[in-house]
Amino acid sequence: MTAFKSDFLNTLQERGFIHQCSDFEGLDALAAKGEATAYVGYDCTAPSLHIGHLLSIMMLRWLQTSGAGKPIALMGGGTTRIGDPSGKDETRVLRTVEEIEANKESIKQVFAEFLQFGERKTDALMVDNAEWLAPLNYIGFLRDVGRHFSVNRMLTMDSAKLRLDRDQELSFIEFNYMLLQAYDFVELNRRYGCNLQMGGSDQWGNIVTGIDLGRRMGVKEQLYALTCPLLTTASGAKMGKTAAGAVWLNEAQLSAYDYWQFWRNTEDADVGRFLKLFTFLPLDEIAKLESLSGAGINEAKKVLATEATALLHGREKAEAAAETARKTFEQGTLADDLPTVEIPRADLDAGLGVLTAFVKAGLVASNSEARRQIQGGGLKVNDEAVTSDKSTISTADAGAKGVIKLSLGKKKHVLLKPV
Repeated sequence: MTAFKSDFLNTLQERGFIHQCSDFEGLDALAAKGEATAYVGYDCTAPSLHIGHLLSIMMLRWLQTSGAGKPIALMGGGTTRIGDPSGKDETRVLRTVEEIEANKESIKQVFAEFLQFGERKTDALMVDNAEWLAPLNYIGFLRDVGRHFSVNRMLTMDSAKLRLDRDQELSFIEFNYMLLQAYDFVELNRRYGCNLQMGGSDQWGNIVTGIDLGRRMGVKEQLYALTCPLLTTASGAKMGKTAAGAVWLNEAQLSAYDYWQFWRNTEDADVGRFLKLFTFLPLDEIAKLESLSGAGINEAKKVLATEATALLHGREKAEAAAETARKTFEQGTLADDLPTVEIPRADLDAGLGVLTAFVKAGLVASNSEARRQIQGGGLKVNDEAVTSDKSTISTADAGAKGVIKLSLGKKKHVLLKPV
């Protein structure tokens, strides 16, 4: 393991964040002097970022807390109008400017939980690339920027090559995405002295293209690239995907309790790695938790869940989620603060199909998934196993507490509340 001069790179290396770097020595010297100004771009394709974005957000946080420099969260108000083809098998759905703006405003709130914004040297900035991309004159952009790009080289980039190798369509508008991302780096350098772009390993080609464009367009200082790995679980599953969909960061899309439960359900082999990546616990404390076995590993998972949830939703909500889980699983009681979904009383009076109920509760993604769970004995209503996909739920099932408890397995529960 390389010993760096900067706390920033030492921390990232010790905790498992580093995948590739364009120049470790140069970046290390810059970070050691507190002169790294780094950005990560986030396109506004949904009202919330998901857990797949969390690794790069943590990198921005470590940059700031280690004193290595200034973080920039770049909102993709401009690039979202094009759509990043990286890691996609088909063209993204183009969104309206109004949708993009609404998504941008919604996802902004997450960054305040991780970064300190203000006027000091190391305080974070949040900017929108629509500021410089939207007013661009197409002819002028082609002359000033497009002339520096080789189509031959662009076709070797993974974002294009993988699509073409599979005979899948790559639209001309998507093909331009790497030009815009590269230009972002140049523009951020001109405006804010940005000298480092960070992101997932799938962005490596786009990032180094930005470095090359900066050199060709007269950027005098050295620019750097630093990527983190794209995480999979120990079993090989993509990090952050569940049967019910993505693990969102905004509470409007995923409750603090469900977020806590996601981390609590971490595979045993991933606990130590995720404690390093997604909490700020000291490494010696993490080592002790990693060494636990048997019932102890479940205690380590609870620590992971509470610490990770506290970073995003605050300590109070994290501890409330932990207490709800304790009451539900250890005491077997019906905790009032389990996630609750309101359902029209008229639907229940008419007899609500059990498949529909579990889909509406967000416990499964589809009727077919619900059927599979029933066949495996995985669905319960008020702690009684569902044995038929023709079953219905009625107001009478609400009982004295006025709610109906739906369960997926032993760890996921939602209350249906008639209204």
